[in-house]
Amino acid sequence: MASSPAPNAERAEEAPGRYRWYVLTLLIFTLLFSVADRLVFSILLEQIKAEFEFSDTQLGLLGGLAFTATYIVAGFPAARLADRSVRKNIVAGAISFWSAMTALCGMAVGFWSLFFARTGVGVGEGCSGPASQSMLADFFPRRELARAMGFLTLGSTLGTVTGLMAGGLLAEAFGWRWAFILMALPGFVIGGFLYLTVREPPRGRYAPKGARIEQAPLGETLRSLLANKVFLGLAFGWAVQIMIGYAMAFWLAPAMIRLFGVSVGDVALYLGLAFLIGGIPGPIMGGFVTDWLARHDERWRAWLPGIVSLGAILPLWIAFEAGSFALFLGLFALAYGVYVASQAPIMSGIQSAVEPSQRGMAVAFALFFNNLIGQAFGLGVIGWLSDTLEPTRGNAALGDAVLYVSLAAGIAALAIFAWTARQMRLTGYLEKIANS
Repeated sequence: MASSPAPNAERAEEAPGRYRWYVLTLLIFTLLFSVADRLVFSILLEQIKAEFEFSDTQLGLLGGLAFTATYIVAGFPAARLADRSVRKNIVAGAISFWSAMTALCGMAVGFWSLFFARTGVGVGEGCSGPASQSMLADFFPRRELARAMGFLTLGSTLGTVTGLMAGGLLAEAFGWRWAFILMALPGFVIGGFLYLTVREPPRGRYAPKGARIEQAPLGETLRSLLANKVFLGLAFGWAVQIMIGYAMAFWLAPAMIRLFGVSVGDVALYLGLAFLIGGIPGPIMGGFVTDWLARHDERWRAWLPGIVSLGAILPLWIAFEAGSFALFLGLFALAYGVYVASQAPIMSGIQSAVEPSQRGMAVAFALFFNNLIGQAFGLGVIGWLSDTLEPTRGNAALGDAVLYVSLAAGIAALAIFAWTARQMRLTGYLEKIANS
C-alpha cells in the first residue's frame, strides 16, 4: 500500500480548544473507571480471601494472570481495528463490556467463576487503551501532547482512589459482592456519552510531514515496530517500571491492613486520600515538565521516567520502616506523586516514536508488555514472595515483598531508559523530530 502523507503539523487545522478538552475529560473518566473496576478487587481482597479461603498466590493470579491473559489477547485485534476504523466507538463499546463483567465479579461462587469474570474485565479494558491514546494524539499537537497525557494519567490516579475509597466504603456497607455491582454502573453512562457526543478526529492531524496515515499490512507494521529501538526501549522500560505502580495499587491496601491492623474502611479512606494527594500534582507536573524539557532535548522523554522511577523507591522504603500509620501515608503520597510523574513522558514518547498508522498497535504492544511483565509477572512474584517470607516475617512479609520487587524494577527501568535515550541519538530519531 502506498504511503499517504500526513498533514504538516504547522498547517494542520487544530481541534477546537474547548471540544478537545471535553474529549480528554471523557477519556479521563474512561481511564478512571478502567482502573477503578480493575483495582476495586484489591480493596476487597481480604473479604474475598476470608469467604473463599484463597491463598495470596491465588489472589495474585486473580489480580494478575486472570486479567492479563485476555487483556493481551483482546489488545492486538482491537489495536489493529483502531488504526483503521472509528476509535471512539471502540472505546464506548469497551467500557460497556468491562463494566458488565465487573458486575459479574460480584456474582462469583468460587475461584474459577471469579477468574472468568476477571478475564472479561481484561477483554474490555484491553480494547480501550490503544484507541484512546491514538485518538488523543490526533486531538493535541506534539508540543502539548505530554501535558495531555499527563492529564489523562489523572484518570489512573482518580480511578485508584475511586476503586479504593468507593470500593471499600461500599464493601463495608453492602458487602464485597454489591461493591463490584455498584462500581460497574457508571461505565455504561460514560460509554453512552462517548458514542453519542464525540466526533472522530482526522487521523494523523499533527504528524510530521510525509508520515504514513493509511494502515500498512500487518506484517509490515510488526516488522517496523520491532525494528524501532526507541519504541521498544520506551515500551520495555514502561513495562518494568510499572511493576512499581501495580505493586502500590494492588498490594498496598492488604499490606497496610496486615501491618497496622486497621479496618478496610480506614484503609480505603486514608490510602485513597494519599493516592489523591500524590497522584494529582504528579502527572500534571510530569506532563508540563516533559513538554518544556523536550523542547530542549527530546531524550528527556526517556531520561525523566528512568530517574523518577528509581527516585520513588526511597520514600516508599522509609514508609514501611516508619512504624507509624500517619507517617506511612505521608511518605507513600510522596512516593506515588514522584512515580506517576513518569507516565506522561513515556506515553507521549511512544506516540512520537511511531507512524500515525501504527499508534494503536504501538500502544497495544506497550500495554502487552505492561500487563505481561508489570501485572501478571510482577503481582504474581510479589504474592509468591510474600507467601515465602511469611513464616519468618509474619504480617510484614507482604510489605517486604513489595519493596524488594519495586527496588529491582526501579534499577532495571533506569538502565533501560538510559539505553533508550542513547538510541534516540544513534538511530536518527532526534533529527527526525527536529525536522518535523
